Amino acid sequence: MSALDPAGPQPGTGTVDEAPSSADAHLLVGRTPVARYVLAPDLDAKHGPRPYLHPVRTLAGTPVTDALPDDHVWHLGASLAVQDVNGTNLWGGRTYVRDVGYTWRGDHGRIVHTGWEHRTPDRLDHRLHWCDPGGTVLLTERRTLTAAAVSGHPDAWRLTIDSTLTAPAGRDVVLGSPATNGRPGGAGYGGFFWRALAAEPPEVFAGARHGEEAVNGGDQPWVALRGRAPEGGAYTLVFSGLGPGDRWFVRTTMYPGVCVAFAFAQTATIPAGTSRHGRYQVVVADGTLAPDTAAAVATPAG
Repeated sequence: MSALDPAGPQPGTGTVDEAPSSADAHLLVGRTPVARYVLAPDLDAKHGPRPYLHPVRTLAGTPVTDALPDDHVWHLGASLAVQDVNGTNLWGGRTYVRDVGYTWRGDHGRIVHTGWEHRTPDRLDHRLHWCDPGGTVLLTERRTLTAAAVSGHPDAWRLTIDSTLTAPAGRDVVLGSPATNGRPGGAGYGGFFWRALAAEPPEVFAGARHGEEAVNGGDQPWVALRGRAPEGGAYTLVFSGLGPGDRWFVRTTMYPGVCVAFAFAQTATIPAGTSRHGRYQVVVADGTLAPDTAAAVATPAG
């Protein structure tokens, strides 16, 4: 078991091919490439196979996502994933079991791209299936990713992810987390998650709240993460998009990450035949943004 990760690292049972693939898509702002979207990663099931964005870069080219890190191999850049979807682990890694702790189980599903609706350099719109280990569809999803410049801020761009998750007509779908399954310590992760890349622990703040302990579990309209990539480039990420009942899950010391958490302290249910919609936005900026500037750019566009 890793000293950093209570879940323990994944034994060497498969890795993703990080080389560009013909199945990958790309997002551009103008003519500047800012993100690669890996649609069908060649991953062991225990890593939570799912589409993900990596690398994501600032307009100056600084990388701001990490994927397959040694401490949590199943952290995949920026992605949507939940550890407990009607008992299926779609996050990857060990599953937290009440009164037992983290346990390797044969409960890993996968999130699968099933077809395009629209594909241009600045907008990717597609359909997905969230599947259990046997391939049964737990949820269907319509997801749109867009990249756009931020007006008045030439060193920043905005990523927007619109996601609609729909439960089947005959079954409620319950979303849970390690926290809802009994893990203490504010480990309510699962939802839209961004694994950042930082040479040292980054700063995190949300309005007047500063630091991991103050921000984790909060419901502020936005959260900012200021860091420096290993190659030296400073960057600021400004997240927004909490829905009703969502909370921020934030880590800076164990690893750098920010999550719009769907089930931070209580499970969330998508009733049979209904949908859950989310709109998550991340401003990706070169340099260190002051708090008032972060607040200004956090205002959702459109």
